Amino acid sequence: MNLLDETLRAIRPLDSEAERAAAAHLDSLTKPPGSLGYLEKAVRRYAAIRGDKDARMNRGAIAVFVADHGVADEGVSAFPQAVTVEMLRNIAAGGAAISVLARRFGYDLRVIDVGVKSDTSAAPFAAVTYRRVGSATANFTRGPAMSSEQALRAIEAGIEIARELAHDGATLIGIGEMGIANSTSAAAILSATTGLAPAELAGRGTGLDDAGVRRKVGVIERALDLHRSALVDGRSILAAIGGFEIAAMAGVCVAGAALRVPVVVDGFIATAAASAAERISPGLFEYLFFSHRSAEGGHAPALERMGVRPILDLDMRLGEGTGAALAMNTLEAALELFHSMATFASAGVSGKVR
Repeated sequence: MNLLDETLRAIRPLDSEAERAAAAHLDSLTKPPGSLGYLEKAVRRYAAIRGDKDARMNRGAIAVFVADHGVADEGVSAFPQAVTVEMLRNIAAGGAAISVLARRFGYDLRVIDVGVKSDTSAAPFAAVTYRRVGSATANFTRGPAMSSEQALRAIEAGIEIARELAHDGATLIGIGEMGIANSTSAAAILSATTGLAPAELAGRGTGLDDAGVRRKVGVIERALDLHRSALVDGRSILAAIGGFEIAAMAGVCVAGAALRVPVVVDGFIATAAASAAERISPGLFEYLFFSHRSAEGGHAPALERMGVRPILDLDMRLGEGTGAALAMNTLEAALELFHSMATFASAGVSGKVR
């Protein structure tokens, strides 16, 4: 049995008893019932995922997966592919937005090279974890982005990272990414999983002009037509039109459910990974939190089609896990209210008149 199958078999239903206990405690706090809105729902679901009626929070961690895409050859990005390895170094060195937010919030930040075109593993960057599946995916307008075996390796790389983070004490894991041209792959995946047209999903990415967006839509349409017979399940979708970092994030989503560690999904590209993970394990969205409604492409209609609610809406489209970090901090605030507010009984405050 491979690691993916082992992980899928370990997923258990949400703990409804823990959710009810958390709800009862929320109702005992010195506030009108339900007055904290979505924050209360988030705490209840956190308790249900963790199987912990006390909804204890230990540590937060963020995994940023980095890889290159062969479809960059089609001119779908405003930036050169060399930026991927440069940003890999920048994130690991602490200079990127996600590096700043992880420090600010005290989150363990793991930066994982799963397939950057420029292989730096012989003289590794400090603070980079190397789990390379290859040196960039293939151009999926000419054939599959990766083999089935590579897709499995990338998914399992994500599972391994999630296991390591959970072993180190993480009870909340955010996922993010970096990779030139990965918004093209994400739009293709979301079109395959949601049925939305590429023109509704493709955005400006790193800064394409109108002509560039039209070219990007055409590239996605050609790829979906070429791989139509393969777009039947999550793993084959990832192999046909995915990226190593997208498959790895899907692996974290699956592993989080098995480990009872909630996963916070970043923006457009991470949502594509989550949608593929849901195809691998139907019902997986219940174990995930979607961090924010990105301004990139068709993220908003994709979230609506998927039936999931984002925590934040800040017009962000940076990636890297920045939205996940901010949403994780919001979830931590909700948990702090749950743990630290007085109850009506302990504060001597009169409850609701019956």
